[in-house]
Amino acid sequence: MVPEFSDNTKGDAMSETVRWGILGAAKFAREHMGPALHLARRGSLAALATSNADKAAPFTSMVPGLRVHNSYDALLADPEIDAVYVPLPNHLHVDYALKALEAGKHVLVEKPLAMAAEGFEPVIAARDASGRLAAEAYMIVHHPQWQTAKALYQAGEIGRLVRVSGAFSYDNSQDIGNIRNTPNTGGGAVPDIGVYIYGATRFVTGEEPEEILSNEIRRENNVDVYSHITARFPSFHYTGVVSMRAAPWQDMTFHGEKGVMRLTAPFNPQVYGEARIELHLGQERRELRFPQVNHYVEQVEAFNRSVLDGDAYPCSLEFSQGTQRMIDRIWAAEGR
Repeated sequence: MVPEFSDNTKGDAMSETVRWGILGAAKFAREHMGPALHLARRGSLAALATSNADKAAPFTSMVPGLRVHNSYDALLADPEIDAVYVPLPNHLHVDYALKALEAGKHVLVEKPLAMAAEGFEPVIAARDASGRLAAEAYMIVHHPQWQTAKALYQAGEIGRLVRVSGAFSYDNSQDIGNIRNTPNTGGGAVPDIGVYIYGATRFVTGEEPEEILSNEIRRENNVDVYSHITARFPSFHYTGVVSMRAAPWQDMTFHGEKGVMRLTAPFNPQVYGEARIELHLGQERRELRFPQVNHYVEQVEAFNRSVLDGDAYPCSLEFSQGTQRMIDRIWAAEGR
């Protein structure tokens, strides 16, 4: 089971909407999360922190009247901000999650929240002490394709699980200055996209890896650009490949004794392709389609409901920490 956020914000005096601020004008925030914060029900994008007027322009065009602070600290001190979204480079995530909680803000932090599992501990402690919601922005579990996949598996549609395979790749070899290609900003394929193929497996099955059996990692400039792992879970065998040096590809397959469940655009639906679940059950083939869902909006709306109504949040820090523990074990097994 996915651990749920145990709410201790219910009854907190707040407006009827969650007023959001963004730390930094990152490309991902501009293209995906900024629009999601603006469009999500029961929330509003109210402020941005950046000292670069050119980078602020797309946000202020999207949200007329958006307040622009010239420093992160100024936004964190803004009394009219309830929650903060942190899309900064990976190595800054823990520090700014803690600063947001210390400022009395709820906080949604891009994945990976921390570069090692122990890095989650101070954020969990600060979350509990502050009574605020803190979460990693692991958007896929909010998408109905993944909620449906989990329900189908738990209902026994494909029978006892035999194997799970996951793949996620793209090619950014020509963008050497990208933070994903830079070791001192926490770059690498595993931190960037490994979290999806590992966490999705844990989400659907509710199981944790018992052993990393093999791990082949290729590095450039001290950054992992390709990883192929095999692992043993209690009831199935796992194979996962991630790469920043291969043609774009996404696939998650759950292979059981009775059938196969495959997700064809598991991580970037609409961008990569239409979200579909294929069920291959002997001679029967079924297809479930989810053409219009924006999982970034779904994520923000779940966050807003948790803050305003005390609803359990679907992806706790403890769940995200479990995925990081798997990554830590992959690093420990490197070259074995």
